[in-house]
Amino acid sequence: MSEWLKRFLPFISLIVLCALIPLAEYFILDQDPKFITVGNLAAIARQTAVITIMAMGMTMVMVSGGIDLSVGSIVGLTGVVGSMAMVSGGMPVAVGFLVCILIGAASGLINGSAVSVLKIPAFIVTLGAMGIYRGLALYLCDGNAVVGLPKNAGYLAETTLLGAIPLPLILVGAIALLVHFILSSTRLGRYCYAMGSNIEAARYAGIRVTQYQILYYTILGALAGLAGAIDTSRTVTGQPNAGEGYELNVIAAVVIGGGSLAGGQGTVVGTIIGSLIMGVLANGGNLLQISPFIQKIVIGAVIVLAVTFDEFQRRRVETSEA
Repeated sequence: MSEWLKRFLPFISLIVLCALIPLAEYFILDQDPKFITVGNLAAIARQTAVITIMAMGMTMVMVSGGIDLSVGSIVGLTGVVGSMAMVSGGMPVAVGFLVCILIGAASGLINGSAVSVLKIPAFIVTLGAMGIYRGLALYLCDGNAVVGLPKNAGYLAETTLLGAIPLPLILVGAIALLVHFILSSTRLGRYCYAMGSNIEAARYAGIRVTQYQILYYTILGALAGLAGAIDTSRTVTGQPNAGEGYELNVIAAVVIGGGSLAGGQGTVVGTIIGSLIMGVLANGGNLLQISPFIQKIVIGAVIVLAVTFDEFQRRRVETSEA
């Protein structure tokens, strides 16, 4: 029963939220519900696209037993470097966005190497990297936004395909299918769960733990770089402060979706639902005219509750096995 509850609780919570917010609009604010309109639901999907893309990479890292607190800073750094490549280097827009992804992958490679090769705890490595990458982004542009990007730099965020589906949402769907396939049907995914469940047992079983840890962090960095490209395309500027606070939302999406900070648990579907819950909470809070400070308190409480639930379940499993 507890396993069933953990698997479906995020989905049930999302449905309950989507039902309560319109009711609150109607009975408390005495107005026609705006939450359930097509335009608002599409806006939630667009707003959560960047977080969801990074959260799918974070799922792989956390399932393997790691964590990365620097993803928000990587978004800012990649956006600045990619924008400078287009403005100062005269590179085409597509190449500039590719630079964002490559810089993100390089940042993830550095993080993963420090964690796996130097045996430094992931929390410490990525906490330090968060400050380094943010400081580097501010230094490169002297704290000012990079402006003067080509006019077509906004196509990545603004283009719609298949009628009215924004390109970022199509990217979310494609990445979700790819990561789900990797985790469920490949050696890379099986090793990810094995390492998160017991890294020493995985090492004794012959898994090249060091190489795979580096690979997971590199994939996350590349997805953070893609998120930086989308953010840059959305504003058509390179903002050194872009991505501030994203790391909290990304980790929260994985944890709320059923992932475990202890590793060994997590799914792409759960992560997407967790990201949508975060987006619905923020959007619903704005519609209900709830103070953004209160919204932060609520999101923090939700994270604590999700982690507490996971910890209690893990202890019950350990007790039953003993």
